[in-house]
Amino acid sequence: MKKKQFLALALSAVMAGGMLAGCGSSNGSSSSSKSASGSEAKDEVVTLKWVTVGGGMPKDYDEWLAQINPYLEEKIGVNVDMEVVPWGDWDNRRSVITNSGEYFDILFTDQNRYSSEVSTGALLDITDLVQSDAKELYDMIPEDYWKAVEVGGKIYGVPTYKDSSLSEYFVWDQDIADKYNIDVNSVTDFNSLYDALKTIKEGEGGSPYFMSKNGANYLLNLNYDDLSSGLPAIGVKYGDDTKTVVNPLDDEEILSNLDIVRKMYQEGIINGDAPTADDSNKYAMFFAAQGWSGAAKTTWGPNSGITNCTAVQYGKTVVSNTTVRGSINGIYSGCKNPEKALALLNLINTDSKVRDWFYYGVEGTDFEYTDDNKVHRLGTDWNMAGYTQGTFFNVTQTDDVDFNQWDEVKELNENATPSEMIGFNLDTSNIETELANCRAVYEKYYSELFTGAQDPRELVKTIDAELETAGWETIREEAQKQIDAQK
Repeated sequence: MKKKQFLALALSAVMAGGMLAGCGSSNGSSSSSKSASGSEAKDEVVTLKWVTVGGGMPKDYDEWLAQINPYLEEKIGVNVDMEVVPWGDWDNRRSVITNSGEYFDILFTDQNRYSSEVSTGALLDITDLVQSDAKELYDMIPEDYWKAVEVGGKIYGVPTYKDSSLSEYFVWDQDIADKYNIDVNSVTDFNSLYDALKTIKEGEGGSPYFMSKNGANYLLNLNYDDLSSGLPAIGVKYGDDTKTVVNPLDDEEILSNLDIVRKMYQEGIINGDAPTADDSNKYAMFFAAQGWSGAAKTTWGPNSGITNCTAVQYGKTVVSNTTVRGSINGIYSGCKNPEKALALLNLINTDSKVRDWFYYGVEGTDFEYTDDNKVHRLGTDWNMAGYTQGTFFNVTQTDDVDFNQWDEVKELNENATPSEMIGFNLDTSNIETELANCRAVYEKYYSELFTGAQDPRELVKTIDAELETAGWETIREEAQKQIDAQK
């Protein structure tokens, strides 16, 4: 696979500025839709249940429905019923939905759950349907992105066409940094980060590094390809042309950085509730985030109450099957109207108006268009997570910045370091039990590990021992066998 081919971005539509769903019928009847474009799909109106993650249900949700549903009804014969699950409840809610057989139409998923949701039969095989009924959608997303979401040669979800490479940033309240004469551009490792944040804590008090329960887990993502296994405790290191499967938790460089995280937690630089804290938008004078530097001005700053926000990249930019799988929308295997569900995904990815309503909220309440066709935001409390919905490349640019942030996204993708494992799809059919057991072990400890709440070296010993009992070596052997066979 050629890097250029994988990373090519065709920026179509207007340039500028997640989720579970259910596919129910408002009329109790099925649609006769034959095309995701909606040109032949207006005879029946169905209500699609879409469950997504975000900050909870928006306060003006009913107003939003009154705005968007008439448009969707006219275009594709669809009404939408959103369930926006708070981040802190997401894992439990998604598990309940997929394991109980609860009805949905569209499900936001990601690299941690996608393969298992496919293997348990929760998601519909759309391989043929997306090419025949949503050709506009299929053609706008690069071919290799579709390959990245294949499981067993079949497509079970629509990848979100956005920042499909991975970059991590240290994000600052620049006014606080300036107050203590901190050159944020020189803070590019954990040693210098510790020194800077210790200075801020001595001057400001409190805990200057707000962490959620995910903590510094990006240390794994930036260094290892987890083979889309949904188990971060297994992977191949970027740059390893031998493609050797190992446990990233044993990497000395990662452990050394976690030693510093531990010290920051013990000294109160990191918030004491980090192991249980969610990602709810709140002011933080410093945090880490995935994205691109321009998001500091357009998103991270406004959402966090920071008027002067700066982002400095930490580590390299990488791209893999896993990064592409960071945001996927799948259709329920039992969906009553799969053509309609696909039509909705097609529309949000190709219609700028629909995309803006999902991304910014209620026109006239949350945002308005300017005379030069930009978006002027009237508030920042719209709770749907923009990265879970559809492509970024048809979101209208905001009027508060004098640059097009998507140009940076394009450059990051084009210059990303590709994983040696791009195009490799781990067949998990023989190791599902072991993977489930090992994921349970990892999920039991990861918050304590990556927030510094426990000594990382002692905790990793415990994790390693429990992983071995849970079948980690069986997973490693199977993954290595498949990789070697592909060589």
